[in-house]
Amino acid sequence: MDNNFQKAVRLYREKKYDKALKELLKSEHNLEDNADLSYYLGLCYTQLKQYDEAVLFLEQVITSHSNVLYIYQCRMVLCYIYAITEQFRMADFELKRLIEDGYESVQVYCSYGYIHYHQNNTEKSMEYYEKALELDPEHASTLNSIGYILADENIDPKKAVVYCRRAVEKSPEHYPYLDSLGWALFKNGKTDESLEYLRIAFDKSKGNRIVAKHLKQVMDSRK
Repeated sequence: MDNNFQKAVRLYREKKYDKALKELLKSEHNLEDNADLSYYLGLCYTQLKQYDEAVLFLEQVITSHSNVLYIYQCRMVLCYIYAITEQFRMADFELKRLIEDGYESVQVYCSYGYIHYHQNNTEKSMEYYEKALELDPEHASTLNSIGYILADENIDPKKAVVYCRRAVEKSPEHYPYLDSLGWALFKNGKTDESLEYLRIAFDKSKGNRIVAKHLKQVMDSRK
């Protein structure tokens, strides 16, 4: 038994990613023979936002691991990395592979919705978010995403508030949901209530750029 590897797994589960990575790099396992080591290295590097290294190890898992759930997770993590680094074609490739392999899920459709929205394809984005909601009508992230788009694009601000409130009810401490609800309320002319949620979101996010932009716009509208 490799004590370094076992300790690394425990540290990773405790969300001590720096320490987990150090133990993984001291592991006696051979990378070529141990896909589990590549798996945890990929996840650690992702958590530490060292995405180039993460991609290298996640790809190794996909090509060598025997556990299909690990492969599914690594493809989803790769999609996340490609999406936030705006490599949308690569993200689209990973999602297509998942669907081809039979892994249709809320997460897959949400990811599709995200990458299409950030490519200014709102209609296609909404189609995928609606598919996600069909699979799980109470999925908070999907409710929030639909609500935000309905508000931000001025498609249906009143309906946006309904979706965003449902998301906040499910995760009342999650600042992106609070921000979306605040923004949707502003789009409905409810400035005072909007400010309440946006200020809470700003505090919880520790000054997130998007939340700050929304908060400033609402405050400026009162001058």
